[in-house]
Amino acid sequence: MPPISKAKRSKISEQILSHLYNSTPKALFTSAIANEIIRDEEFTKSLLEDLEIHKLVIRVKKSPNGQDYQRWERWRLSNTAFEAYKKIIPSNKIN
Repeated sequence: MPPISKAKRSKISEQILSHLYNSTPKALFTSAIANEIIRDEEFTKSLLEDLEIHKLVIRVKKSPNGQDYQRWERWRLSNTAFEAYKKIIPSNKIN
């Protein structure tokens, strides 16, 4: 498989951030995000980890019941990224 350019990785990351913004405040599993942007789960996970380094997304490590996940990961938009998106994208759906 040929490598993906930085520009294309950036655009796919923007799709991920947009999808997480539209699903706020719900945290989404990696598989659900990959399914939405029509990409491989491992590739999506690598992009999410890059976004986490830049503090744009936050990894959710516990279930709603408070138990630690063993294999799964959920992701949500960081508060600073959410505020930036809220200024740029007017939305009627702000929870």
